[in-house]
Amino acid sequence: MPRHVVLGVAGGIAAYKAAELLRRLTEAGHSVRVIPTEGALRFVGAPTWEALSGQPVTTDVFTGADEVPHVRIGRQADLAIVAPATADLLARAATGRADDLLTATLLTVRGPVLFAPAMHTEMWEHPATQANVATLRSRGAVVLEPAVGRLTGPDTGKGRLPDPAEIAAIAQRLLARGVPAPDLAGRHVVVTAGGTREHLDPVRYLGNNSSGKQGYAFARTALARGARVTLIAANVALPDPAGADVVRVGSTEQLHDAVLAHLPGADAVVMAAAPADFRPVRYSDSKIKKTKDGPDPIALVTTPDVAAAVGGSKTDEQVLVIFAAETDDVVANARHKLERKKADFVVANDVAAGQVFGADDNAATVIAADGSVTEIARAAKEELADTVWDLVVRRWPGRSG
Repeated sequence: MPRHVVLGVAGGIAAYKAAELLRRLTEAGHSVRVIPTEGALRFVGAPTWEALSGQPVTTDVFTGADEVPHVRIGRQADLAIVAPATADLLARAATGRADDLLTATLLTVRGPVLFAPAMHTEMWEHPATQANVATLRSRGAVVLEPAVGRLTGPDTGKGRLPDPAEIAAIAQRLLARGVPAPDLAGRHVVVTAGGTREHLDPVRYLGNNSSGKQGYAFARTALARGARVTLIAANVALPDPAGADVVRVGSTEQLHDAVLAHLPGADAVVMAAAPADFRPVRYSDSKIKKTKDGPDPIALVTTPDVAAAVGGSKTDEQVLVIFAAETDDVVANARHKLERKKADFVVANDVAAGQVFGADDNAATVIAADGSVTEIARAAKEELADTVWDLVVRRWPGRSG
């Protein structure tokens, strides 16, 4: 269903990337009104925004004053996005300034508001900026963490605008849920994704077919609901979700160490990655050659059980969600895994017919430690993730169904 979106563009060099975000939103069928600041128009002119959006562009509240534009536009908006959100824009929004059309409109929006910051590392880390971000988040806005990468000139660090496609993905989740108050705000969640690899030699490895899509869906939906997300990705070829802190690992041992390192500060851990269960006893420094007699037998040992390690180390307040990809006796095997790993929820997938891996949708049975069962019909993986997050929110102390 087409929705009304306000796209605010502040005066930073990353303003040109907002054109890609605008294109993705309009191609999704949404009506987008672009409101740049005066500074933004020094980077990208009004004709560009008008041509791409099909709507007029102005920066002040006096043009078309008879229609009181900041009130009319804000009331119509199902979502407001500011990308890039500069340090100056964040400061003005946090203090309730209304000295141009964008900031005045932000005060009238009653739907979700999403800020995608972009600035130099020093500006992002300054106590004033961090205080402004905290203020906006406390009021229900979703403020993404900037990406790490090349900034202006030769500088590299945290402060880069996240990928426009990933900002659009977060925006779509906010529109899908239509919930102004992010219910994961103030929470830190750790999500694992992908499949680990155990190398036999420099060329070959033991692994699995996990694409990482379900774990990334958990990360995106958590970000849209206001969480701070640490995404531990194992051999995943997907763009980083906007706002996530991404930790890359290769083997099961590396996954084990990374998850336990981030566990102390986590409110929830979602183990969507598919760890390899075995590794070779010996690694060959050179490629194992094919011979007419066939290869020598490869001796295997089990890898660390990451989920069990988390289940045995977490506190009662921390929530652990694990996955069970099964080919037979799906529910029975999942229940056994839930108990053995000391998890709070297990998401059971039937993969007998090659389902789930690499697909954009999923169906599952979620079993809780208290014995309750939630059936999730086949839907987009983001929809499944949101359903599981609903269960996690109700599990935290002080929250009820």
